[in-house]
Amino acid sequence: MSPATRLPMKTLRILCSAVLVALSLPAIASSAHASTYNPLETFAPFVYPQPANAFRTANGRPGPLFWQNRADYQIKATLDPVTRKLTGEEVITYTNHSPDDLDVLWLQVEQNRYLPDARGAFGDEAFPTEFTDGEHIASVAVEGADGTLQKADFVISDTRMQVRLPQALKAHDGALRLHISYSYTVPGEFGGRTDVNPTKNGDIFEIAQWYPRMCVYDDLRGWNTDPYLNNEFYLEYGDYDYSVTVPWNMIVVGSGELLNPQDVLTKTEIQRLDEARHSDRTVMIRSADEINDPHSRPKQSGTLTWHFRIQNARDAVFGASKAYIWDAARINLPDGQTALAESAYPIESAGNDAWGRATKYLKASTEYFSKQWFPYPYPTAINEAGSAGGMEYPGITFDAKEAKGNELHALIAHEIGHTWFPMIVGTDERRNAWMDEGFNTFIDVYEADAFHHGEYAPKRDVEYAPGGGNPADEIVKVLTDPDAPPLLTRADEIKEKYRHPVTYFKSAYGLILLREQIIGPERFDPAFRKYIQTWAYKHPSPSDFFRFMESETGEDLSWFWRGWYEHNWKLDLALQNVAPVDGDWHKGAAVTIANLDRLVMPATLEVVYNDGSKQDIRIPVETWMQHRSYVVRVAGNKPVTSATLDPQHVIPDIDRSNNSFTVK
Repeated sequence: MSPATRLPMKTLRILCSAVLVALSLPAIASSAHASTYNPLETFAPFVYPQPANAFRTANGRPGPLFWQNRADYQIKATLDPVTRKLTGEEVITYTNHSPDDLDVLWLQVEQNRYLPDARGAFGDEAFPTEFTDGEHIASVAVEGADGTLQKADFVISDTRMQVRLPQALKAHDGALRLHISYSYTVPGEFGGRTDVNPTKNGDIFEIAQWYPRMCVYDDLRGWNTDPYLNNEFYLEYGDYDYSVTVPWNMIVVGSGELLNPQDVLTKTEIQRLDEARHSDRTVMIRSADEINDPHSRPKQSGTLTWHFRIQNARDAVFGASKAYIWDAARINLPDGQTALAESAYPIESAGNDAWGRATKYLKASTEYFSKQWFPYPYPTAINEAGSAGGMEYPGITFDAKEAKGNELHALIAHEIGHTWFPMIVGTDERRNAWMDEGFNTFIDVYEADAFHHGEYAPKRDVEYAPGGGNPADEIVKVLTDPDAPPLLTRADEIKEKYRHPVTYFKSAYGLILLREQIIGPERFDPAFRKYIQTWAYKHPSPSDFFRFMESETGEDLSWFWRGWYEHNWKLDLALQNVAPVDGDWHKGAAVTIANLDRLVMPATLEVVYNDGSKQDIRIPVETWMQHRSYVVRVAGNKPVTSATLDPQHVIPDIDRSNNSFTVK
């Protein structure tokens, strides 16, 4: 080589290394799936979606400058079941812990979702045909230090309302009281998460998104003002003190503790509730025979006002109907604490194969989640039956009145499971739905195994392995769909077709893989519990979760975050050859394995000998940091007849045809 064409020594070293690597790699057998694996791509440094700083640290915890605003609510509302009109007065005590002065406040007015020109109407699979006239804001005022009210200007845009403050709210613990008068007409069953629906003994009102509520102001995006496009919520924490006035013959079940049972219940009902608080068996508070009995109410005319309180919550909702059967039982919590499980449902839903077991399901799942992950924090846990289908709120869920058996158990466990995600761990559902739906589905998988000696196990439903088969095999349909969105996709962008397969199933199965295949329960479980405890009543981001789990488990999981969450990458491990070492089985077996696609995963290699005995070898992900194929030397002194990668089908390999090799 002439001096003019001589290559630098660094370049020569790279070329020589490449030649040596190429020479060391065995020939890769033909495969139906051509290799696309590049170690430098899969194991490249991972760029977290949110940066670490003094607010959120590199170990996934709140930092020394972390702050979070607070919203406390006092609400007085009246529901007229004849006109279906709800009228309310609320006072919001808003505390600004941020480092910023705030000259405006943003609130959510989600009843505007039912207007004909609502932005959310254009995201449905089909354009809606039923509407309401939306939210009516009668007045907004700011309370001064002397208690006087000063009118505040406001502007409503779709499901958001901007309030322009007369004086800016000071940073670092400034507080104000915002007074709002409002009204709206409750939507029919088209309301979805909030509605009025008929039964033969009267309408059931499921009342949610029923008061103007604060948008979150945080260190990640400032004001979070995403419109309500049918995905769920991102809310501040605070205490709720609310009263609901309804006709005398209606029962109200709501988030939190009933503060005035002596005003709204009969002496018999109060006694039965006290009995239920000490009973592991379901106690009937109001039976089917009492639904149309006027004496099941403390008076027989006019109205009653039900007064509730729930603390350290991000929302409060209620159900109301004269058609409710009502039962309850004690929930046993860690450290000798208790709560009350309750169910309210129409007579059409009664029966031991249906809602007659609802309180038992609720009690069991709440006890399991509390023992396994984090204690249930509220005084009551309530199932309410209606047409909302399945929707979670603090202390209460709206579940399908038609559900029975396994379907009802799974529904109740899932909806009360949302207490942990996002009611305790307050993720942003509008953007990161996989952090509540998927995490909740994950804990549901193990609850199904635990309930009544596995009566309904394993969990196989629309949320998880919907085909009823092996999750590792079923998820392949998602991984091989080129249109399936990655988990780190804004929730509003995910089509309904992919909402359950991706947001629920793939997210939950990713945690199953982390727990059972990548990290192991002995490290995963304490880390996950500590994640819940650390971020309880706070707002973690995806990056906070990623960093926390890496720090607590001691694993660099960047390859998994990239392949499973940032992308929808596929896994294809292949077993390409099995031969005796140096031609002698007494020296062991040389097993050639390859990774053909972008995702990597630890795997088990099973080797079968000619006497029928077997040996398992664990193949770590580090195998693929420098290699596309690798020869595993398996100790032994007997002829090998066959070998298989992932014989138990516990990892999501897209092509099982190349996972086995028979020695000829």
